[in-house]
Amino acid sequence: MSKITTELLLERAVPRSTRLRKIETLNLSKLQLKTGDLDPRLFSRLRHLQKLDLSDNLLDKFPNSLTLPDLRVLNCNNNQLEDVTALKQFPLLEELTYENNVYLTLNDDYKVMFLLQNLRLLNGKDITKLANHVRRVNSRKLTSKVTAHWEKFFRDQLPEKYTAEQVKSIKKKFLKSVQTNVVYGPSSLSEFTRWRVKMIAEEFLSYSLGLELNTDTETEEKMDEDEEESTESPKEDAEDVSKVVVTPRKRKRNRSKSGSRKKRSKTQANTEKEAVLNPKKSSEVQDDPAPDKARASNQPAKEATPDQEAEGTQKNGEQFPKGQSNRRSSQLTGEQKSQEQENGVVNLTPVKNSKGKEDVSAEPLHFLQCHSKGNSREDFKTQLWSCVFEPLLDCGARKDPIVSSSRTVATCGGESVCLIDCETGVVLKKYKVATEEFFSVAWTTLPMVISDSRKKSHNILAAAGRRGIVKLIHVAADFCYGEIKAHKKPIATVCFSPTQETHLFTASYDKRIALWDIGIPDCDYNFKASQLLVLESFSVPLRIALVPTCPEQYLLAGCEEGCFTWNIKLEKEQKNRPFEVTFQFPDEEGEMTTSHRVDGLAFLNDDVVASKSSKPGCIYLWSWSRSFDTKGKGCQRTVSAVILAELEWSTTDLSYLTLSTCPAKEHVFCGDEKGSVWIYNLSNYTTAWSSAKAKRSDKRIPPTQILKWPELQSNGDHLSEILINNVITDPTFTYLVALTSVNITAIWKKS
Repeated sequence: MSKITTELLLERAVPRSTRLRKIETLNLSKLQLKTGDLDPRLFSRLRHLQKLDLSDNLLDKFPNSLTLPDLRVLNCNNNQLEDVTALKQFPLLEELTYENNVYLTLNDDYKVMFLLQNLRLLNGKDITKLANHVRRVNSRKLTSKVTAHWEKFFRDQLPEKYTAEQVKSIKKKFLKSVQTNVVYGPSSLSEFTRWRVKMIAEEFLSYSLGLELNTDTETEEKMDEDEEESTESPKEDAEDVSKVVVTPRKRKRNRSKSGSRKKRSKTQANTEKEAVLNPKKSSEVQDDPAPDKARASNQPAKEATPDQEAEGTQKNGEQFPKGQSNRRSSQLTGEQKSQEQENGVVNLTPVKNSKGKEDVSAEPLHFLQCHSKGNSREDFKTQLWSCVFEPLLDCGARKDPIVSSSRTVATCGGESVCLIDCETGVVLKKYKVATEEFFSVAWTTLPMVISDSRKKSHNILAAAGRRGIVKLIHVAADFCYGEIKAHKKPIATVCFSPTQETHLFTASYDKRIALWDIGIPDCDYNFKASQLLVLESFSVPLRIALVPTCPEQYLLAGCEEGCFTWNIKLEKEQKNRPFEVTFQFPDEEGEMTTSHRVDGLAFLNDDVVASKSSKPGCIYLWSWSRSFDTKGKGCQRTVSAVILAELEWSTTDLSYLTLSTCPAKEHVFCGDEKGSVWIYNLSNYTTAWSSAKAKRSDKRIPPTQILKWPELQSNGDHLSEILINNVITDPTFTYLVALTSVNITAIWKKS
């Protein structure tokens, strides 16, 4: 492709022109243009240009000095734009479209609404009313909060006579603190809010102290990237009154009796046939493409489009609902509340305890009913099975310098997958596949090519379930870009390799565990998935875990009829492999046996494994290395697990109440059949267990604490017979998320 020349501009003018200064409409679409092709010196001669079409090119940003003083209409659809702040150089812009730029988000929509005061249409939608709110009401609220933050925490820190160094230090602390603590609006707009807060704070300092404003956006972003976030907040941060926090009501112990003690199966969890309701076509994911648009499984599939903001403009011209928690219910308009209720996001409030005291050191934040079938408010039967926290990203200019650990969790159950902000309880996105029942989700981070062969890290979510199909979702782009038909029977669980980001393990009811290379999608989302291994099992694999010290060599699985290990090293030629070791555990009579259901399995650290079997009232802690080293030579050897300790747990014989661990804090978590979460702090034991001569503890270790299920009300009725199917925490044990058998996602925050 040739560079832009005067001749090209004259030829592409509509109508064709003989002089650049006479051109009013210019079409530069489908020319494979890159940012470097937009020569500011040449464009500065287009003094009367009013309409510019740059769609279907390869632009990743705009040069800062195009000098188009009369530009009114701009089309940037189907590019690779990463930032919109350079558009402020077109102050007369009235119509702007930039759909199908996968790296732009709702935060960018709000930025252009603020920066372009004359903007009326954004992506074909009239945004006049919303833009006025962003420019006036939003700015007024944030300015008030920024000013209050300065007055309370920083004004007295500045002496009457101050030096330049003192001012510089105060400015740095204030900007960091105010971005951390001033909160307004939904968390999905947190990037925009921090952007505006920083802008307002710098303007405030300039006005109050005579400090110079930093107007170089790129410099600001680089400063944010380079600045390391402290793990401890300043004292004044914790006391900031600008944070609006509604304290949840006190909780009451659940005195209901436990439900049925019969064993249950995932594939039989939902027995009633219910009609699938479609309140809004755009509010749910269509699983299959239109009949006249058949596609291969590795081609982009626009069937899993997530829910987004209830107001404003959305990508691809569609509008989706969002959920919010009772924490922010007082801030919602009647229209927003109605939108939430229409789309099945229900917030349940704990009933106040008569004594008015908390009996655990965790604060109950949110109890969400967001996986309802057909968005029914009466659905308390959908089983929720899997949840996992989103990993943090280091992605250049979009790196978030404020958040020190992820608070976004992906949950699945029934026909939907949800992304929830644990702090606010907002359901950020929701994916639906009407014919699916999701059993498992897993995250990976892929270095995706964006332009000029540059790579940028993006989080990809894999979701799988009853249909044996893995959905691959690029969350930031709100796009399910493909699927892998992994098994002919349901998939029980999935997990990614911690060392090979494209390697995905899928464990299925066909009694096989498959290893896939999902590939890395190109800029058009074309990708190629390939099967690398098939691990044969004698029974259905329920939980899988890669051995931390050798994740490329051994995989451990808890199955319906035992606990097994496979050698997964890819250097071996054999593609189909039997298990290498099966582990024996004591049964109820104390006899060693290999025939038992292992429905909970996780590593507490590099060596200690926590597993839960069918023996009532017990979770085993055992040494991987000491157990595996006894196998000697040969394949399919039976060895006895070297048990280090037993954890005291519920005596229920119900299955599929799985456990999890928090290695960084040396905790084990497991829910029970009464809605309680058992928490074990094992930091006082792990040092002794690391010794090769460590002996088994004589007594069972009791839980450090038990989180009792609060008494919840829905339409005046009390919910009881709650099973905790799964419970996890984020890596820092700030948030605890529990998934239940009654379609409720419960979120606690550590006090």
